[in-house]
Amino acid sequence: MADILYCSSTATFGQPEIKLGIIPGAGGSQRLTKAIGKSRAMELILTGKNFSGVEAGQWGVAARVFDTSEACVQGAIDTASKIAGMSSVAIKAAKEVVNKSQDLPLRDGLEYERKVFHSLFGSKDQKIGTLHDVQTVAWRKHR
Repeated sequence: MADILYCSSTATFGQPEIKLGIIPGAGGSQRLTKAIGKSRAMELILTGKNFSGVEAGQWGVAARVFDTSEACVQGAIDTASKIAGMSSVAIKAAKEVVNKSQDLPLRDGLEYERKVFHSLFGSKDQKIGTLHDVQTVAWRKHR
């Protein structure tokens, strides 16, 4: 599954496998249920009904919904550019803890996050980031 899912309002999603006499076999039933809840997932999986890009946004399947596919691509490029400007060490750690949250009970996830958070304080990126923030705050105070 993608880290961030963007779509256009005209996008179509679904789990049509039931129409073929099978079930979603690549984790679709598990991921969809976690994303939208049991009742809605049951309806879609048991009927093979599709859902729209607008619904994907409303239900939390998509992070953002754009009016056109062109705007969607541009939005993805803009987000990728912003992410690329962040600390790669912090990005990898953030992805790791968010992905772990899908597999761990909350208590274990919080403990894992705390360990990863503390481990970043030894990184060069954290030192640079902290210095940058302090300089920015100090600069703003002197304006």
